[in-house]
Amino acid sequence: MQVESTPSVVREIVRTARRDRAVVGVVPTMGALHAGHVSLIERARTECDFVVATIFVNPTQFGPNEDFSKYPRTMEQDLEMCKNADADLVFTPDTSQMYTADAETVVKVTQLTSRLEGAVRPTHFDGVTTVVAKLFNITDPDKAFFGQKDFQQQLVIRRMVADLDWGIEIVTCPIVREADGLAMSSRNRYLSAEERQRSLVLSQSLQLGKKLALETAATPAEIERQMQDLILATDGVVLDYAVVLSADSLLPLQNRPDSAVALVAARLGATRLIDNQILQFR
Repeated sequence: MQVESTPSVVREIVRTARRDRAVVGVVPTMGALHAGHVSLIERARTECDFVVATIFVNPTQFGPNEDFSKYPRTMEQDLEMCKNADADLVFTPDTSQMYTADAETVVKVTQLTSRLEGAVRPTHFDGVTTVVAKLFNITDPDKAFFGQKDFQQQLVIRRMVADLDWGIEIVTCPIVREADGLAMSSRNRYLSAEERQRSLVLSQSLQLGKKLALETAATPAEIERQMQDLILATDGVVLDYAVVLSADSLLPLQNRPDSAVALVAARLGATRLIDNQILQFR
């Protein structure tokens, strides 16, 4: 496995792989890797000839009062996990290599980023789309692999790729959960033992939504209310949203569809967690 921090060197390594007709896959990450990230690299390994993982804690997707400075940086452990998952190349730039001091360009998706995470974190998705566009330009992938846990993010990236006519296939991989149902996240390590226990109400609310969609005639709005009631009844959990929306557009649903996505976000102390579940309606 090669580890490189210079964009021009990474471009040349990928060009060399392409000369051998390799299918190139990329897995963008911010490090602090866990089994969810590993599953993305392993999926890329099954579908691609040459696998690039990127590790870059992107400052532009953090708001002024968010956790950029304390976001966990575990490079040595991350590289070992990439190696064990059989990545071919890991791109580890620093901020000065990704953003020049006089940079002016921002890549922006408008409508999809105006709701949910975009409403709570107004500058977040501009940072995500800009850095992912740069990573795509540097690594030149055929396929890019993202986790379903960041459901809105993968929709936004799909929109960007379609609108800019990039011939990149976006592959969304299933959420990897702890044994008790908590979605794996780099931010889980911030939780105290008490917060960790309370956080389980997020996945429990999603399972409630799944059950109601499958086993009752409840409308999306009724499912939302029951999910919200469950979360709000849990001390120490501050709800940002619990909604049931179109899985394609994240728009509200007037009637019972064939399928939808339930999304939740909440704060436990200083830690903010998100999760989601695809719902199938009977």
